[in-house]
Amino acid sequence: MDEFQANAGQVGGPFENSRLLLLTTTGARSGQPRTAILGYYPDGNRVLVVGSAGGRPTHPAWYHNLLAKPEVTVDLGIFTYPATAVVLRGAERDEVFARLVEADPGWGEYQAGTTRVIPVVALVPRPGPPPGGGSFAEALKTIHSAFRRELSLIRAEVAKSGTLRAQLRINCLTVCQGLHYHHTGESTGLFPALVKEHPELADVVAALQSEHDQIAVLLEELEQLVAADALPQVDELIAQLNAHLDHEEAQLLPYL
Repeated sequence: MDEFQANAGQVGGPFENSRLLLLTTTGARSGQPRTAILGYYPDGNRVLVVGSAGGRPTHPAWYHNLLAKPEVTVDLGIFTYPATAVVLRGAERDEVFARLVEADPGWGEYQAGTTRVIPVVALVPRPGPPPGGGSFAEALKTIHSAFRRELSLIRAEVAKSGTLRAQLRINCLTVCQGLHYHHTGESTGLFPALVKEHPELADVVAALQSEHDQIAVLLEELEQLVAADALPQVDELIAQLNAHLDHEEAQLLPYL
């Protein structure tokens, strides 16, 4: 956890290039905050964690805590937000767990070694202002950092897997959805506000909007490839996205 907090959510060793979060629950008995470091999986507007406890016969303490009080805090290293923990049940749990076992067979080994049903929990962001706070410039850098990290992880996963498994498809679609929402917000809110305040930015914003339009086409192509279970060639897309994020920051951060 110290390494996680010192390096914006990134660690080395066996968990290098892994998705990790800090989950803070309220102790069911003590009422005090309790924090655990866990792996997670993207799943649309929520993230998933698994109560494996290393395959031990009892559920982890954090799971008992969120059953008592499902209001939790999620720290992804780059930003922190409040969430509601939802335990997946029945067919939904079984379907999601099978998908996660395909992504990492270790989950299946843990389940085979215990009689308890290993829980899968969705952490759903609670309504409120965007995470991060601070100035507009800090918020933009935070959002871009999150996209850069996820794109890097997806690139590594595609290179390692050689095939589009179910969870990798969801990882790709989740980042596509996030980029679409982010660009829509910029195009309809941030860009017009900047031009109104700084008319000299009109040409810069027009160029950035053109990049948004080009990226929208690339994202649509990626979504079609993912839907068709074809392995997308993501390097070009990721290179263009990172170039766009760099360009946007260089042009807008001084004004923000």
